[in-house]
This record gives sequence, structure tokens and C-alpha cells, in this order.
Amino acid sequence: MLEYNPLDCLPSAEDLPDSDDTPVDNELQDLIPSLLKAVLALLWENRWDWFFGVDMGIYYHPEKPAIVPDGFLSLGVQRFIDEDLRLSYVLWEEQVVPMLVLEVVSNKRRGEYSSKKTIYRDMGVLYYVVYNPLRRRKAPLEVYKLVDGEYQLQFGNPVWLSEIGLGIGAERGSYQGINREWLYWYDEQEQRILTPEEQIAHERQRTTEAEQLAQRERQRVTEAEQLAQRERQRAKLLEERLRSLGVDPDSL
Repeated sequence: MLEYNPLDCLPSAEDLPDSDDTPVDNELQDLIPSLLKAVLALLWENRWDWFFGVDMGIYYHPEKPAIVPDGFLSLGVQRFIDEDLRLSYVLWEEQVVPMLVLEVVSNKRRGEYSSKKTIYRDMGVLYYVVYNPLRRRKAPLEVYKLVDGEYQLQFGNPVWLSEIGLGIGAERGSYQGINREWLYWYDEQEQRILTPEEQIAHERQRTTEAEQLAQRERQRVTEAEQLAQRERQRAKLLEERLRSLGVDPDSL
């Protein structure tokens, strides 16, 4: 992490630009990190010590422009600053370097494998994740971990991120009705964490199954009552027949 003198008159987030009016290159660069953030919002809904930024500037040096990853995760920070939320992520204010940074590569590379990687390394970002959906011969997902000041490629899909307590990996699925390969979070048993859409569908299925079970139970009770009613009617008819033959059924 870069060192700062706390006595310096450093600009705050309100003093720094929060947009350069440059649109993202393609829709995936917004949807992929947004999916990861949406899953965390449900998974960690009761935690307030994390922040996931999407297409937000990280100011890492007071004399340099912000670097804007497609997504990044910080732990040990306030989830919300105030009702206006964060304008940008300013390291000398946050005092916490993002633990994970995500870059989604488009047709036009923006230094994901070179200059940006070097900046994240010098910042001290522990995990650097690069997803290149255009790759065919190499794996589209690469996860690097900072070890002794250098990034080392981690193997596997998903890759377990012990300091975060989650794994990250790529597999085909559906998000917002789009069927393709997405990035997902995984638990330690490599089970994929369900997306919000999947959790809603899962709860609906559970509710439907519970309603069907309750309906079958009501039907079983109704059938049992009908059977009991028929048995009572049969017993009454038998009593009446015995009495017509001069036999007292109570004496039997």
C-alpha cells in the first residue's frame, strides 16, 4: 500500500471528479460485476464491514488520476458512508486497500494484463481477477494472488479466496434472462452461491411444494373423514337391520 502523510492537505472524495463521462465498453463490463455485487448483498445482508464498487474510480495517489476497475471488493470498511453513498473510493480516506479487483476485458484492451496489473500490485491489492470472454485457447478467467510483492496465477475453477471466505469461478448460467458464462461466488465446498433470481425461484418452488403438500394433507384428512362417515352409516344400517329382525344390537 502507498504511504501517505496524514498532515498533508489531501483532497477528499467531494473534491475529486467521480466521472470522466466515458461509458463502459460493453454491457458485460457492467453486468458481470453487478451480478457479483447482487449476490453479496443477499449473502452478507447483515454485514456492514464490506463494500463492492462497480465501475467506480479508486484514487490511489493524490497527484494521479483515478483507476477505474470494473469491480472491486473491500473488507473492513463501512458499507455505506451516508445516504448519498460513495462518490469514489479514496485510499487516503478509506485507509483500506481493496482486497479484490476485477477487470473484464473487452475488444479494446485497457492495460488489464500490463499497466493496470502493475498499479494494483503496487497498491497491494491481494487478488487480481481478469475475465476475458473472448479467449478461446486460454482460460477466460485468471485469478492472481499477491505473494511476496508479485502476482502469482492461482489454478482451479473456482478459486478459493481464503481471506474473503468465498471462491470465485466461471460457469454457464442465466442472469436477467441471459444464458451465457458468468462469474459467480462459491462456498468452501465449491457449491455455487445462488443469484437473487435463483433464490427467488427457489423460494417460489419451496412455497409451491409446501402448498401442494398441505393440499395433499387436506385431501387425506377429507378422505379419512369421508371413510369414517361411510363406516358410521354402515354401522347404523346394520343396527337397523338387526332390530328389524328382533335382535338388540346392544346385547351383542
